[in-house]
Amino acid sequence: MSKLNKEDIELRNKIIQRLINLREATGLSQSGFAKLHDIDRQQVNRWESFESDRGVTIYTIQRFCTLVKITLQEFFDDPLFN
Repeated sequence: MSKLNKEDIELRNKIIQRLINLREATGLSQSGFAKLHDIDRQQVNRWESFESDRGVTIYTIQRFCTLVKITLQEFFDDPLFN
């Protein structure tokens, strides 16, 4: 796997921040969010990790959007991405 370039890192960080913001808007911790949606807390932690070079897949973003009841368009229609 090749290293992420500067633009890739910036996009990854925006996606991660959006995930964090939306989860926090639910009022739940990572553990609480995971428990509510019957997923592993470590999975939520990986989604929100700025340390990983892997990034989050579009499939994960879609799954997350389903959990918080928004569309993919709503996910990316955020000032973070403008």
